[in-house]
Order: sequence, then structure tokens, then C-alpha cells
Amino acid sequence: MTASGSHDRAGPHEAAAGAITAQRIVRAARRHFLTHGFRNVTMDDLAQELGMSKKTLYLTFTSKTDLVRAVVLEKYRSVQLDLEHIMSERSGDVLDALRQLLACMQRHTEEIQPPFVRDIRREAPELFELVQSLRRDLIQRYFGKLFEEGRRQGIIRKDISTRLMIEILLGATEAIVNPSKLAELGLSVKAGYSTVVNVILEGVLAGKTLKTQSRR
Repeated sequence: MTASGSHDRAGPHEAAAGAITAQRIVRAARRHFLTHGFRNVTMDDLAQELGMSKKTLYLTFTSKTDLVRAVVLEKYRSVQLDLEHIMSERSGDVLDALRQLLACMQRHTEEIQPPFVRDIRREAPELFELVQSLRRDLIQRYFGKLFEEGRRQGIIRKDISTRLMIEILLGATEAIVNPSKLAELGLSVKAGYSTVVNVILEGVLAGKTLKTQSRR
């Protein structure tokens, strides 16, 4: 991703300076890419905004795709840190923790605007797959743990497996929170994700089974 080989050969001060430069570039790119997409944001634009030469930019990230990947991974790490904080600070209230996790995911989803999703699907499908994979990892790890805990406490339904709950959450998120579907439904990213969250959360609670099931 970064010019790690040159950093490895450099002394500690040069390596630290290189890491700071990379962080500055990624933060600037994240602001532009996630909001406006990356197709129309050039490396020249970023270099000018950061007050550095394009040579320095390309010594740190060899291509725009390389930089987009760094932005995706930095975004993943920030979501992971927030989710980890919620899990470490939570009380024994599973429902409250679930709501906090879902609210956290919604906040982070709002940062990723339709132009970025369109660009990454069209221009860098391998990175789009990476985004999907990272999202799956986060949901399986954190929500799976809470679903299992809630099942043991009798709060979360036991007639639906945790694995299926995870697949439903992932499938609904991927189906609804994409530019074309949001436009078709006339929803913002926030409204689309909020709807998914509410439907999923209500659906997994014990005692919320369908009326058709209760009549059997």
C-alpha cells in the first residue's frame, strides 16, 4: 500500500515522518473520496490541498487505487475501534448494546455517500469486494456475539439461528443501502439504514414472532 520498502530501509525518524505523511494523505482523501467519490478527485488536487509535491504523494501511495484501499482500511479501523469501545464499556443490557452498535454502524454508513459507492463498484470492483468482506467481518464479530448472548438470556429469538440473523442483516444492508436502490425508493443513506436497523432489531427480539406463527 504505502512505500513500506523505503520506510523499512529508513531510520526511525524518517519512518515516523513517512507514517505522519501517509496519515495526512489518507485523512484528506477520506474526506473527499467518501463524500464525493474518487473518480473526479485527482492526485494533483490532493497534493495541492496538502501543500506537497505530487512526487511525495506517489512515493507514499503508488496509485489512486492504492490510496482508495488505504482509505477503506482506515475507515474499517475507525469503525472497529468504535464498536470495540461500545463492547468494552457496555453493561449487561444486550438490547442497549445492540442499539448502540446499530447506531454506530449507521453513523459510519452515513459518511459513505452514493458517489463513492458508485465509483468503487464501477472502477475498483476488487475493493468493493473488500468493503463487503470487512463489513461482514464486523457484523459477524460484534453482532454475532450479542445475538448469542441475547439468546442465552431469552431476549433474542431462539427459533432463528445467529448465523441466519447475521445473513439477514447483511443481506438487507447490501440490498437497500446502495445508490440505485436508495434513489429508486427515494431514501437517504440515513433513512435507508435506519429502516433496516429498526426492522432487523424488532424482528430478532423474543416475543416478536409473526402472527401467522402464533396462530398455529
